[in-house]
Amino acid sequence: MMTTQRQRRTVSDHQLADAARELLDDGFRLGLVAAHDDGDRLRVVYLFLAGRPDRRIELSLTTPAQRPQVPSIAELSFPGGRFEREMADLFGITPLGHPRPRRLVRHAHWPQDWYPMRRNAGPPPPFTATGRYPFKKVAGPGVYEIPVGPIHAGLIEPGHFRFSVVGETVLRLKIRLWFVHRGVERSFEGRPAGDAAALAEHISGDTSAAHALAHSLAVEDALGVAVPDSVQRLRALLVELERLYNHVGDLGALANDVSFGLANAHALQVRERLLRLNRRVTGHRLLRGTIRPGGVSVRELPDSTELLQIGEDVAEIAALTLGNSVVYERFAQTAVLPGVDARMLGTLGYVARASGLDIDARLDHPVTALPVTEVSAEAGDVLARYTVRRDEVAASIALACHLVETHEGPLDVAVALPAPGRATDGVGIVEGWRGTIVHRVELTNDATISRAKIVDPSWFNWPGLPVAMTDTIVPDFPLANKSFNQSYAGNDL
Repeated sequence: MMTTQRQRRTVSDHQLADAARELLDDGFRLGLVAAHDDGDRLRVVYLFLAGRPDRRIELSLTTPAQRPQVPSIAELSFPGGRFEREMADLFGITPLGHPRPRRLVRHAHWPQDWYPMRRNAGPPPPFTATGRYPFKKVAGPGVYEIPVGPIHAGLIEPGHFRFSVVGETVLRLKIRLWFVHRGVERSFEGRPAGDAAALAEHISGDTSAAHALAHSLAVEDALGVAVPDSVQRLRALLVELERLYNHVGDLGALANDVSFGLANAHALQVRERLLRLNRRVTGHRLLRGTIRPGGVSVRELPDSTELLQIGEDVAEIAALTLGNSVVYERFAQTAVLPGVDARMLGTLGYVARASGLDIDARLDHPVTALPVTEVSAEAGDVLARYTVRRDEVAASIALACHLVETHEGPLDVAVALPAPGRATDGVGIVEGWRGTIVHRVELTNDATISRAKIVDPSWFNWPGLPVAMTDTIVPDFPLANKSFNQSYAGNDL
């Protein structure tokens, strides 16, 4: 098993900005910011990550609970500014010097001075409307607005999209999310460390295995539990199976968004085969109930021959799709996210790799050595996000077959979890199908979860969609949106 040590530094208000700047200049990215209510003090932990080799550095500072405030690092890190706005909404921590400190999570009807993540928050006061969300008005000849959502046709989750348009060309898109805040992080508190994987599986339903794994790795890191390498490889196999059925579904959905229903029909048939394979392997089509802290439980290994046949079918579907000149023209140069913007926004996963960024937690933060084939593109358009998915399907099948053919040992393993005897914390990092997932947990001395902070890649990737939509026509929005395909639930915890 590969191990990585986190460096921990306590900093003062005056030291935070310089320490963050030094890390960012050294190639680190801000992976997570977690606030904690320690009673008379509030504590903020900034987790910076860098890969190849795996490096993890935490900066921690405290502030009085009566008037909590921290210096803003929004000018240094765009994701940092969003984490600060989240802390202000949920913990009441003021980010001093933030350029735009308006609400992020809390909608206008949320109580003004109620901070649900504080220990003494109590039940929520009455929710009453206090005004409209302050969308920025774009003025000029011929400019008009198109509001979409938050209620949509079909099964999509709620989100509001406000387009400022001239003709059919989008000048500005503003996205408003957080309509279904569930209090997921608060729900982890008080649970035994070995009994919260099922909750992690429901953070974002289509990413059940990867979130369960990130949570399990965080608990194991906190408790100092080392599971056998064969267990880590079985877990990696399950995450690849999750990547496969989601990517295949997206390949079909992207074709369907330009009315190429034939390719979508074939892709849905392959996706169904993958879901049935999942059920044979784990007993659940979405791979639930399989990964837990200290172990894994698999019923049987998938058939490599079947996986290779699926790979051939997907390659044929992709060739059929891109061989259609109308489809190709709709994909190419549509909704471009330039690499410089993708890096500044902190994008992850296939969104980042389609814009030329070299980022993959399987290589940056490995828990076991895997022969991962790196996939990337440069154009940053819908076509690039399609071809990255296509190529990742082939790479994922090759990796899954390797893991199947080299497996040794039992399929059901459970390592006992000790009581730490002291308060402790741990971090788990996984490359889910959308991108890098980070979980950080803090445990009491009897191995009860006292705090869980979760970051789905959608948190980082949603801001990239409005950037990509600039100068894109309104009819291409469904296509652009599907090419990003971010989770509403994973973003809004």
